[in-house]
Amino acid sequence: MSVVAHSPASVCAVFVTYHPDARFADRLPGIAAQVGGVVVVDNDSDAGSLEMLARLEAAPTLGAPRVNLVRNATNLGLAQALNLGIERAQALGFRSVVLFDQDSQADEDLVSTLLAVRAATPDPARVAVVGAGYRERHRPERAPVKLPGDLRWEEVPWAITSGSLLWIATHAAVGPFRADFFIDYVDTEYCLRARDLGFSVIRTRKPLMTHAIGAPSRHRFLWMKKWTSNHAPARRYYVARNQTVMLRESGRYPLGTWAIAGLLACITPAKRILFYEARKAEKLSALRRGWWDGVRGRLGAGPYGRR
Repeated sequence: MSVVAHSPASVCAVFVTYHPDARFADRLPGIAAQVGGVVVVDNDSDAGSLEMLARLEAAPTLGAPRVNLVRNATNLGLAQALNLGIERAQALGFRSVVLFDQDSQADEDLVSTLLAVRAATPDPARVAVVGAGYRERHRPERAPVKLPGDLRWEEVPWAITSGSLLWIATHAAVGPFRADFFIDYVDTEYCLRARDLGFSVIRTRKPLMTHAIGAPSRHRFLWMKKWTSNHAPARRYYVARNQTVMLRESGRYPLGTWAIAGLLACITPAKRILFYEARKAEKLSALRRGWWDGVRGRLGAGPYGRR
């Protein structure tokens, strides 16, 4: 696989939206100015959101070629929406993509830094994902340490989807994001699969965006401080289900012990829900159901999808 030097203008930004907030229209131009094109894949948002996206699509310029909007009539999930966005970017002639969640706020040097980091690696052709270091919007103390020099990076087991740079040719070798996962562990599964194929996954140590993971809140238990994510029941379901499936497919748990490992992985979130979160019964039920569907191999949209 040959390596071709690229500029930011050769990169397409791919967003997946699902009922985006009104500030999405404010965040988009800052990213659009860094790339050569923008694709937005919408998973059946409400009428108000679709109207906002239509205005963005019709805008003559956002500091880059106009937005290309892909409208899905139903919620196909994050993974399939990403696959569709990458396919559209390739059809438009782009050779690389940078993926974003709808609520991520990118720094002005995100794309240029990701490109420079990839180029600085010993073997850029074997890099499957260049992830962006990020600041957690609700947990500023967890921001990665900013080291001297913008090109510092580290090899990691996986990187979150948002802020990730992928070469389309490499993506074709790894394969599409796993659509039957719908959402959650989509990025983890993809990165582990890439690593199994001999590719590397790296992430910048420099924070390049602000990103939210759930709506975390901090609580005090005796002398300890505990955080909980406050994810909705649907997210609790997909995490428990897909994590259990990955444990089964890892090959590290013989004789069905992967099912026990999946159940044990639900204990900590179950305790956090029980002690600190609202909608306890609904979320605990979602955890149980997700684990059980993972054991049975029931994937796809599940009981919370396509809404």
